[in-house]
Amino acid sequence: MKKLVLAVILVCMVSSLALAGAQDISSREAKALLEKNRNIFLLDVRTPQENSQARLPGSVLIPINELEGRIKEVPGNKTILVYCAVGSRSKPVAEYLSKNGYKDVYNMTDGIVGWYRNGFPLQR
Repeated sequence: MKKLVLAVILVCMVSSLALAGAQDISSREAKALLEKNRNIFLLDVRTPQENSQARLPGSVLIPINELEGRIKEVPGNKTILVYCAVGSRSKPVAEYLSKNGYKDVYNMTDGIVGWYRNGFPLQR
């Protein structure tokens, strides 16, 4: 009986940890999320040079290397969607935000490149 109770507790703990982190979504899923929910903070973690070439409409630029010093600019009461060029920089940022108390954090796995390839609008 003790083993069964321990197993149930372990399963519950693992399940809750899996739900606590940031969620990976594609640019198609991100577009649908943005259309459905207008209360999203769209966070661009690329460099200023990359951002000046093209960005998602309504996004806020906080380069990955400035995030810790500018964390207070990220609102705690909104869904957060993080993107970069191809998802490699946005993933650790999304996880960082999630681990620091932000709820509903999403990482756009294919980044602005995937967004562009799908023909979605960009701001230049």
